[in-house]
Amino acid sequence: MTQSFNYTILEEAISWIESGQQVALATVVQTWGSSPFQIGSKMIINEKGKFLGSVSGGCVETSVITECLELIKNKNSFKKIDFTVSDENAWDVGLACGGEMTVFIEQIN
Repeated sequence: MTQSFNYTILEEAISWIESGQQVALATVVQTWGSSPFQIGSKMIINEKGKFLGSVSGGCVETSVITECLELIKNKNSFKKIDFTVSDENAWDVGLACGGEMTVFIEQIN
């Protein structure tokens, strides 16, 4: 992710917040092995499920969106999510090989 793209994501988050929506920010904070996006990659999700940006792809990204919606619904501040994909299961989730990643999600306002 480029710095300008992350800036665009944060600008959109501000727009959503100013319009009264609840917003969660997901950030890749650690990777090992196969990871489609680097540390620092960001995605925002609003209470309606609309999102911008990306932290992975495939079922990992779907899981991050679901976790963000739960975070907003339950009025929690933050959560760390660890994902591990074995080499044997990597193709099933859209990766060339297995790996690990940690995503930090937080409500922003």
